[in-house]
Amino acid sequence: MQFIIKAYDGEGMLDKRMEVRPRHLEGMDAMKEHILCGGGMLDDEGKMIGSALIVEFDDRAALDEYIANEPYVQEHVWERIEIERMNVVLLNGGRADS
Repeated sequence: MQFIIKAYDGEGMLDKRMEVRPRHLEGMDAMKEHILCGGGMLDDEGKMIGSALIVEFDDRAALDEYIANEPYVQEHVWERIEIERMNVVLLNGGRADS
């Protein structure tokens, strides 16, 4: 199952985000087999305002476990998280189902 995650930082969380970022990146590296792509979301001035990830897990319960252990969640950097099922069609310039 594939999902798109949009996670928005709380107001004034940029410094906290940068403090927690090394742990977040370590977690991303440990979960790399589940991550199809990801990165920071930016505002019009280029300031980090959140994160976007496209991930693949066996089921929603596995995704929820990842989210519960995400450092940005545990440290309250992410204030609002939107998760939707997704059907990845293109991946790295090619069809994902071929």
